[in-house]
Amino acid sequence: MAKTKLKTGAQMVVDILVDEGVEILWGLTGGAVLPIFDALYQNSDRIRLVDTRHEQGAIHMAEGYAKATGRVGVCIATSGPGATNIVTGLTDAYMDSVPLVAITGQVPSHLIGTDAFQEADVVGITRSCTKHNFLVKSIQELPQIMRDAFFIARTGRPGPVLVDIPKDIAAASAEVPYPKHSTVPLSKLVPTIDFSQVEKIADLIKHAKRPLIYAGGGVINAGASDALYKFARKTNIPVTLTLMGLGAYPANDRQFIDMLGMHGSYRANMALTYCDLLIAIGSRFDDRVTGKLSEFSPSSKKVHIDIDPTSIGKNVHVDAHVLGDMNTILAALIKQVGSQDYDEWYDQIDGWQKKHPLIAYDQKPTAPVLPQFVVDEIFRLTKGDAIITTEVGQHQMWAAQYYKFNKPRRWITSGGLGTMGFGFPAAIGAAFAFPDATVIDIAGDGSFQMTMQELAIVKQHNLNVKTIILNNKFLGMVKQWQDLFFDKRYASTSIPVQPDFVKLAECYGLKGYRADTAKDTTTVLEQALRSKEGCIVDIMVDPEEHVYPMVPAGAANKDMVLSKEQDRERVMAEMKAKGAKK
Repeated sequence: MAKTKLKTGAQMVVDILVDEGVEILWGLTGGAVLPIFDALYQNSDRIRLVDTRHEQGAIHMAEGYAKATGRVGVCIATSGPGATNIVTGLTDAYMDSVPLVAITGQVPSHLIGTDAFQEADVVGITRSCTKHNFLVKSIQELPQIMRDAFFIARTGRPGPVLVDIPKDIAAASAEVPYPKHSTVPLSKLVPTIDFSQVEKIADLIKHAKRPLIYAGGGVINAGASDALYKFARKTNIPVTLTLMGLGAYPANDRQFIDMLGMHGSYRANMALTYCDLLIAIGSRFDDRVTGKLSEFSPSSKKVHIDIDPTSIGKNVHVDAHVLGDMNTILAALIKQVGSQDYDEWYDQIDGWQKKHPLIAYDQKPTAPVLPQFVVDEIFRLTKGDAIITTEVGQHQMWAAQYYKFNKPRRWITSGGLGTMGFGFPAAIGAAFAFPDATVIDIAGDGSFQMTMQELAIVKQHNLNVKTIILNNKFLGMVKQWQDLFFDKRYASTSIPVQPDFVKLAECYGLKGYRADTAKDTTTVLEQALRSKEGCIVDIMVDPEEHVYPMVPAGAANKDMVLSKEQDRERVMAEMKAKGAKK
């Protein structure tokens, strides 16, 4: 430990942030964090603070930065409502394994527990949605807590860590040695690899006739995309990815068979159903992938490679598993496996693809604009070389289906929590990380309105963020369910009054575009993408369009609905069956 001169707690926080390599953080000031904001102001040459318009925007920007870079994102909020406003972002980061350190101010230590002005039990509130949280009780422990927070956030399965700092501790002064390392043992966060399990998995692969790799966001978090590629290519096993895993394996590779799950491709879900060995890598068998658990991949042996012990066997029984660093595990597997001939298996997968290909829409020049067409045009015009963020809903699924990702960390979305309002501030965070990149938020008109005040940040910092709104004047995914299961009773999903998004952009000093035909869509997208400034592109799309394929809730993956007509037939059959029972 190196000794320091007399410093305030706030200065210690800044010093540790800089020492941890933090170059930028996002936040909103308030009384309880004034000492820390003052220290940041005095150290603006060492670290950049971005003042957001809402704390939810701040934490989603930190998430976007973290997902785009793989580094720890940092945000800061004041006590009480400031801290509670980041709870959604903490939960989002916790479910999607995003490395974050969130710093919150707290009322002075002697007022804790007195219901003081802007007091909230932030540690209690966030215990279930953080990887770990701290209440700093003395200035002497503050530097070590800050060091530990970063280590916990990025080590093992990444996640958010919260540090709650009372105002008196931030303002106090002391001479405290700065620790060089965390006191948290590595063994608590990274399990020791059981190589006998690696051998068992290699043997299962050797005897499989129809194996399938099912990889998720854990591959990207581990920086193991190259290792996954080498493993897949050596074994010749087909690969499917989860929503969070898109980009972990190149979409243009011959072995990739698209995303699986509720809105995955027909061939991916059929392969999942009829494989004889399912190799789960950095994925967690969540309900959007498994569908009806009793019919999930019923004929396969299942293996699970992950770093989180709590994920093993939580939802699906596995026949073998190995915990630990994914790069090390895959490197060991690569040494023990060889390439096999799966021609018959690939022929079957190709047959499913020919029977029901994903691209099955028909955009007519004079017909309403189809959302799939918009995403296809974005992909064509960017040549796949963009960072894509999304809000949550139909537009998110169309973006996942029709934009092809060949590299990791180009796809930034809210998976586990499904947070509306996530995509726009996340795009801002990514743009701060990569100011020369093309960053596009593919948004829904409902989601975008939740955090659109952060347009001020785009203008203030001259960020080249393109927000492309697929505007159907509905909360589209909920409307789709109401179409199918609630006899078209659109309870609370219609958005008849919304801002003029072109004028909204202009209000913030940005450029706005609008299109309501296919031809105009291509024109305005070309104009917007040619520009080097942030903008909004408002595209009026067909409100009656649904996301297909779709695995209905509670159904098996093989029972996919592939079109609106098939959906109507299924609903009518269910209604008839219910009537017969009555």
